[in-house]
Amino acid sequence: MKAAMMVMAMVVCGAFLLARPKSFAGAAESVASRGASLSRGEVSSREPDAGAMEQQVVAKEREGLEALKTGKLEVFGNLTAEDAVFVDAAGPASKAQVMSNVAGFQLTEYAMDDIKFVAISEKAGLISYTITEKGVSHGHEFAAHVYVSSVWAERGGKWVCLFSQETAARPPRPGN
Repeated sequence: MKAAMMVMAMVVCGAFLLARPKSFAGAAESVASRGASLSRGEVSSREPDAGAMEQQVVAKEREGLEALKTGKLEVFGNLTAEDAVFVDAAGPASKAQVMSNVAGFQLTEYAMDDIKFVAISEKAGLISYTITEKGVSHGHEFAAHVYVSSVWAERGGKWVCLFSQETAARPPRPGN
């Protein structure tokens, strides 16, 4: 279970939106059209390239998820900063720990929803979304609905994930 949670944290710093291409387009249009409202997770109008940064970060997140789906763990590792920290129900993990755990992990399908983005600086941004995923972790099939947050930064001309946290979503309450 710990390995599955670690891998799910890795999923955050992956690449996605296979099943939900409209979500990304809608989120990008929404951010571009509303501009200055930070209280709802959009980028500030003081960041002229915030829309472009959002597209870059979302694309990198998806690239990581695709790497976990296709078994290209080297690609996933290249998207993760050496000093990255991933957090899930088992606690924090280093890049080395996460890479060890993803060796027995593969996504079979996933969908991202409710994507939100906040520019942190000119070269860093935070993405938050929900992911519904299925896969195999160390020989056991799993299905999960998870809240994910990741921080990405441009370092040396390359975008890498610095931090990722996953929180399992609670089942909806009856009547909601």
